[in-house]
Formats: sequence, structure tokens, C-alpha cells
Amino acid sequence: MKFRILYTVLLLLVIVGCSKDDSVSGNDEGNNPIDVNLNRQAVGSSANDLLSGNTYSKMIVELVYVEGFEPNETTVSNFVNFLQNRVHKPNGITVEKRSIPSPGETIYSIQDIANIEIAERQNYNTEDTIAVWALFIDGESENNTNNNVTLGSAYWNTSFVIFEETVQNFSNSTFEPNRTLLETTVIHHEFGHIFGLTNLGSDMVEDHEDDEHPKHCDVEDCLMFWATESSAGLDDMLNMTSAPELDSQCIADLQANGGK
Repeated sequence: MKFRILYTVLLLLVIVGCSKDDSVSGNDEGNNPIDVNLNRQAVGSSANDLLSGNTYSKMIVELVYVEGFEPNETTVSNFVNFLQNRVHKPNGITVEKRSIPSPGETIYSIQDIANIEIAERQNYNTEDTIAVWALFIDGESENNTNNNVTLGSAYWNTSFVIFEETVQNFSNSTFEPNRTLLETTVIHHEFGHIFGLTNLGSDMVEDHEDDEHPKHCDVEDCLMFWATESSAGLDDMLNMTSAPELDSQCIADLQANGGK
């Protein structure tokens, strides 16, 4: 029963977690010569910098996880492949992975998540490198309800969080999705928003924004559809072997904004 309740909202919750309207604040870093505020802008505002090689020829992903909640290696590999398929970074994409102790909370707001980033983040944009922060956290989102569970959220222009404990609780058991599939889907969807999809910083070549679910694609089998895979049957969900892909219209938007 847990999965059937989850199923109708599960990958849809990838979307609920997008949280484009969440408001967070940051502090300056004293005499730090790096302008950290370049990495504390609105979701989608750095889409061109991420997609093209015009300003930044290299990308570094700072992947930080709470001890015991590390994403699996296949998930990370899938994420790197997703980026390589969409961005022009002639000097490559690097992933730096490390663990941090649990902050000791059971429920997190987006501001809580932002505060963790402010305290822990080590990599920011430099002259030729754009930096991404990816946090895999224990606990759960304060936005969760009995019928609605948040799995991830993009909250700044180069920042997203995955509620990994929630993902683990809802995967890899009988009648639940494969963990790698679920992790991959959530990460790719959230980064789709960081890429400016849909109509969130990467202008649409053709109108395909869902009027009822703004900033999401209206193509049902697209990664950026608001419900992602929730319209598929339970058997289809369990039999899936890979995350949904971006549809041709979303890819066209990224290509028009400097991506592949």
C-alpha cells in the first residue's frame, strides 16, 4: 500500500521538489576573493554558462553526502553522462565527492539546506570553471505531507539537493522502484531545471510549457513532464531500466542556449 500511495506521486515528486519559488538567503564570505554570490542566483539563470563553453571551459561538481547516504556509483556515472551529452566543456567535467557528518536534523527547509551549503561548500566559479553543488541529505523535506513526498529540489543556479534518505526509504524493496533508477531520475530532472527547463532560463524554441504546471514540459514521456512517469502502470515502473529522457523540444531549447 505504501508503494501504491507513493506511486501516484513518486516521480511526480521530483517536480514538487523543484521549488523554484523557495526563497533562500546567503552571506558574503568576508575577504574571500571569489564572489560566492555568483553561485547564489535564481534557478536557471546560469543555464548558458553551464551549457556553453563560451565563458567556462570546465565544470566541477562538488558532490557532498551525509555519511551513510552516498549515491551509488552507477547513479553518479549516469549523471556525468547526462551532463556530457548536453554541455560544451572542452576541458572536461570533474566530480569531487566527499562525506560530511549528519547535521542532526530530521526535517529540512530549503533555507536549512542553503545554510548547510554556505557552511560546507568549497568550490565556486573561477575564471574558467563553473562549479556545481550537489547535496545528498538525510532526513526529509519540510514540504512533505501524507500524500506528497519531496525527493529533490533545485534551489540556486548551481545548487540542488537530493533527499537521499527518502529516496532510500522508497526504493529497492518489493513493489518499489530500483534505487539507481529513482536517484538518476530525480537528479536529472532537478538539473534540467538548473539548465533552465522549462522556460526557466532557456527560452523555448517552440511553446511546450505545461499551462497547468508551469516550468514543466507538456510532453508526457519527457524527463521534464510534471508527473514524469506517474501515468505508467505499476508493472511498467518496476520494469523500467533507465530514467526518462529529455524530449526533442527540451533538447532544442538547450541547443538554442548553447548546449548540445
